[in-house]
Amino acid sequence: MDYIEERKKIVEYGKQMITNNLTTGTGGNLSIYIPEKKVMLISPSGIDYFKTKLEDVVVMDLDGNVLEGDKKPSSEYELHSIFYRHNPEVRAVVHAHADYATACACLRINIPPLHYIMADIGDELRCTDYKIYGSSEIAQEAYRVMGKNKGILLANHGLLAIGKDIDSAMGIARNIEMMCKLYIRASSIGNPVILSKEEMAAVKKKFETYGQVKDKK
Repeated sequence: MDYIEERKKIVEYGKQMITNNLTTGTGGNLSIYIPEKKVMLISPSGIDYFKTKLEDVVVMDLDGNVLEGDKKPSSEYELHSIFYRHNPEVRAVVHAHADYATACACLRINIPPLHYIMADIGDELRCTDYKIYGSSEIAQEAYRVMGKNKGILLANHGLLAIGKDIDSAMGIARNIEMMCKLYIRASSIGNPVILSKEEMAAVKKKFETYGQVKDKK
């Protein structure tokens, strides 16, 4: 069995989707791309995340062909592969049905930057037009709406996050849910005050040196 470390991450982060309240049951899916091998590892369809084994993870090429595994891959494999085909910086994709994000997706609204953490996602959190799940149409629509951002809402469906690795994609997914929760709660009291483009630009600049990043000499 190949790609043991990547398989472990798919299993581990699948469990995190449940424990982080990003989805329920077998909802959602996640994948990791290995560009050197041109393969995508993706969670299997309809298997409980806490019952998923390493051998259940499906290895596919970007044309939808199963290369390893006897389980059916997630029906949303095209929603993942389209980003790997067209954006070389993307190495992981997370799709989930988190409560607040899905509520906003059902309202088909774009979430404005009411909190500075939006800078981690993009200029705003945009929602797609509705397309049926598991189709090439939803994949194309997701890619179109994503643009240069790292996260979107899928109309009447859920959230989608991309990243340079599975940890960053999961972080984006958590931030999407946070932004939607803040928007719903703030809007229930009044009208949220939105950060300006200048204020968001300053946040993005500050994010460049956030955490354990060495100062540029």
